[in-house]
Amino acid sequence: ARAPTRAARSVVAVTAGATSIQFVKGTDETSVPDVRLTRSKDGTNGTAFFVFKEPDVFEATELTGEITGMYLVDTEGELQTVDVNAKFLNGKPQGIEATYVMKTTEDWNRFMRFMERYAEDNGLGFSAKK
Repeated sequence: ARAPTRAARSVVAVTAGATSIQFVKGTDETSVPDVRLTRSKDGTNGTAFFVFKEPDVFEATELTGEITGMYLVDTEGELQTVDVNAKFLNGKPQGIEATYVMKTTEDWNRFMRFMERYAEDNGLGFSAKK
């Protein structure tokens, strides 16, 4: 008689704070951005505008490397954009603006799932413009 075999199963550990925004891969940005969303009337595409006031990435880059894009990391994987601009005043970094473009309904839905997780992990709310 053979011993019963077990089916292999994968285990995904989900921890609080599993979502993050990064400008340098592997280094989480701790400042929370203002995010503004626009969406086409037919819902097929949209754009998310991120504004980070006083991001800590400027201090982190001295230690870990340069800003290569904005990475939205969660349990599903990673979304990324290279449309990232630093703002300076008198030669000192003041903030970062980034744009994430969604070209399909699937892209929009995936982005919204990330934002729901990010908001939950960071105690954020959502307000719709009337």
